[in-house]
Amino acid sequence: MTIGVVTFPGSLDDSDALRAVRIASGDAVSLWHGDADLRGVDAVVLPGGFSYGDYLRCGAIARFAPIMEPLIDAARGGMPILGICNGFQVLCEAHLLPGALVRNDHRKFVCRDQRLRIENASTAWTSSYEDGQEIVIPLKNGEGGFVADDATLDRLEGEGRVVARYLECNPNGSYRDIAGVANERGNVVGLMPHPEHAVETLTGPSTDGLGFFTSVLMSMAAA
Repeated sequence: MTIGVVTFPGSLDDSDALRAVRIASGDAVSLWHGDADLRGVDAVVLPGGFSYGDYLRCGAIARFAPIMEPLIDAARGGMPILGICNGFQVLCEAHLLPGALVRNDHRKFVCRDQRLRIENASTAWTSSYEDGQEIVIPLKNGEGGFVADDATLDRLEGEGRVVARYLECNPNGSYRDIAGVANERGNVVGLMPHPEHAVETLTGPSTDGLGFFTSVLMSMAAA
């Protein structure tokens, strides 16, 4: 099973995501923002960073990168897509996920080990977990507050599309403590914290993030 990781100008967690895929026993493929196709991969990760310098809005320029056209088509066709941090912002800008990510409510960049609760373990990226399982993975963002209107938030809650929620503290002012959401089919997931930084005991703080990558490999194997 091959998982592509897109590099945009300004990406900084693409190498970590590629390594996480390999540790999970997947075949990692580097994809360039200017590529015209997805090179036959089975799933895609949009990594964290500051794509195109985060000018205009975070993810607003990356949404129009050449690779996004085939990626959007593939996502709508059911391909598993994971957006981490800046990648989450790109998915919202591309309207593959609802809502938006705005500047942290305290107006400061935050970097910490963050406790989360997995709210939906049935998506392509969370099936290795159990509903209600608590995990700890790193968080680092300056514009990580998830916002949406009440009707959208109610729909996400009612349809079980809140994938993960912040515990102990809300680090960025995200509405309803939401740390990650999914689309209707559960193949597209956006997550603000960084699971790719929690896949090895050497670097810690845990290996709790590895489940996102093993989940998609199992989902694709079962398809």
